[in-house]
Parts: sequence; C-alpha cells; structure tokens
Amino acid sequence: MLYTIGDVSERTGLPAPTLRYYDKEGLLPFVNRGSGGIRKFQETDLEWLRLIECLKASGLQIKDIKRYIDLFIQGDSTIEERRQMFYAQKENVEREIKMLQSTLDLLTYKCWFYDMAVELGSTEAVKNLTEEQLPPHIKKIKAKMNKVQYATKKKKDCAA
Repeated sequence: MLYTIGDVSERTGLPAPTLRYYDKEGLLPFVNRGSGGIRKFQETDLEWLRLIECLKASGLQIKDIKRYIDLFIQGDSTIEERRQMFYAQKENVEREIKMLQSTLDLLTYKCWFYDMAVELGSTEAVKNLTEEQLPPHIKKIKAKMNKVQYATKKKKDCAA
C-alpha cells in the first residue's frame, strides 16, 4: 500500500514539514515519487521513520542518523561500524538513564521530606528523625545519595 505525506503524518504524528525535512536531509532514501514529484511512502518507509524517531529520542543527531543510513545502503561491509554505532548510543542512553534515576531519587526524597515536614510541622522535625524511623525506600535513596556525595568529594580530593 502507498501513502501520501498526509497519510504518513496522520499515522505517525510527525508533521508534514518534518517528513519533508527528513527527506531533504537524506533520511528517507527509499521513498519513491509519483508523477509531479509527490512522495509515495510504503510500509517500509514507516518502519524507517519509527527507527529515525527512536534514534532521535536516544539523542542521536540527524547527521549521525544520516551516517547510519548511508552505511546501511552500503551493505554488509559496514555491519561492524553500524553495530558499534548502536553500542555507543546504547551506552549513552544507559548513562542518561542513570543520571535521570539519580535526579528522580533526589526528587522523591525531597517530596517525602516536605510531606513529612508538613505532617510534623517543621523541617527540623524531619531532620531529627532517626534512621529507624525512615521508610525503607527513603533509607535506600539516602544511602545512594550519600555514596554519590562521597564519590564526588573523593574525586575532587583526588584532583587537588
């Protein structure tokens, strides 16, 4: 089945100008054109768009996505280079997830802290809670935060 740019926009949620930009940048090399230069997308083009959006969401830049597509077109002689691109990006995403998890942990702790401050009437009352009075998930977060602070301080000490 063939799709117009409007059909593809509707199916993917990508605006037509974005699809035109991707095509102009060489990210859709397999899209055929009908009479009058009208783009005719196939199901495989939709799969490419899903991959492009996934790679963009992972932080890959358009030029790097273009590089991947160029390597794909070159065929099996570029398998190792494509493989390395995906492993490198996977590592980047894993690093980002760790950073986001640390951020989420801190926000979770602060939400708990201020919930308790409202309940107990002051922030000082929360600070005076003993380790045994903390919920298990907050103990874990505090332990992780203390390790991160210690590791950061240790790195600074080593750099001095």
